[in-house]
Amino acid sequence: MATSYDYTPLFRSSVGFDRLFNLLENAQRDRSISDWPPYDIVKTGDDSYRISIAVAGFAEGDLDITFQTHLLTVTGKKQDFLSEAYLRGIAGRPFEHRFELADHVRVSGAGLSNGLLTIDLVREIPEALKPRKVSIQSGSALGRPDAAPQIEAQSAA
Repeated sequence: MATSYDYTPLFRSSVGFDRLFNLLENAQRDRSISDWPPYDIVKTGDDSYRISIAVAGFAEGDLDITFQTHLLTVTGKKQDFLSEAYLRGIAGRPFEHRFELADHVRVSGAGLSNGLLTIDLVREIPEALKPRKVSIQSGSALGRPDAAPQIEAQSAA
């Protein structure tokens, strides 16, 4: 039983949440898509992640990884078709996985080993968006227009 939600009333009463509603709609739509080949998503650190996809039977040339803003697409399509007739074999059908990425998450590397495709992701928040500490000045400096507040960059812990 699939339930469909209409987010139109929320669009009318909110500003700037378009990406969130798109994520909800995409998640709802993607439920019907096959989860083959299986994959894991692991948080490997405070700001790092790894996606591992089981791609047994696929070579590096059969796989394609595309990274755009907020979207990572992994596709696989076997290039060489053997003329032998398999009675039972390793699945080699084409696939596509799409991963919606959060703001400031980028791909830092990818590798293929022992039938596992691993994609490393890292979240890098720009300095301008990191929290900053505002220094407190004495009461006499507050009323003067030339006394602008001093902001110090807070080191990341």
